[in-house]
Amino acid sequence: MPIRIQKILLPTDFSTLSAPATEYACELAAKFDAELHLLHTLEIHTDSTPAFGMGLALPNYIHESRAAAETSIASLLDPKWSAGRRVIRTVSEGSPKVEIVRYARQHDIDLIVLSTHGRTGLSHVIMGSVAENVVRTAPCPVLTLRPQSHQFEMP
Repeated sequence: MPIRIQKILLPTDFSTLSAPATEYACELAAKFDAELHLLHTLEIHTDSTPAFGMGLALPNYIHESRAAAETSIASLLDPKWSAGRRVIRTVSEGSPKVEIVRYARQHDIDLIVLSTHGRTGLSHVIMGSVAENVVRTAPCPVLTLRPQSHQFEMP
């Protein structure tokens, strides 16, 4: 049975650690002539903001964060690479591990490509792992890339 990859999801936090996933997703999208979906999730913690003062600024903060994310996601890919390709860019709000899986389900994604941040020990326990959760709950295969991992060369 041939593997058909028509839609690839690339969740990104715009960090330098997500660069390998961007390279892989672009290369795979080109090889399979697949649609590439870019997703950034704004993680807004309204329950942890101070009740007085910050509450008044929160709508502005969310608006500014969304505008910055939309600018970043629009410029994430090399324009020469993305010219003539099917690229969908989305900025969502919520928990990244939930939104990535939800997006994959809603858009019938065939493959998710994402970087791990390489957290271990206490920081892993406290912060959790978005990649680990996505691997466990995604409706499709997930390719994860560790920071400074072995890089394959495409023929």
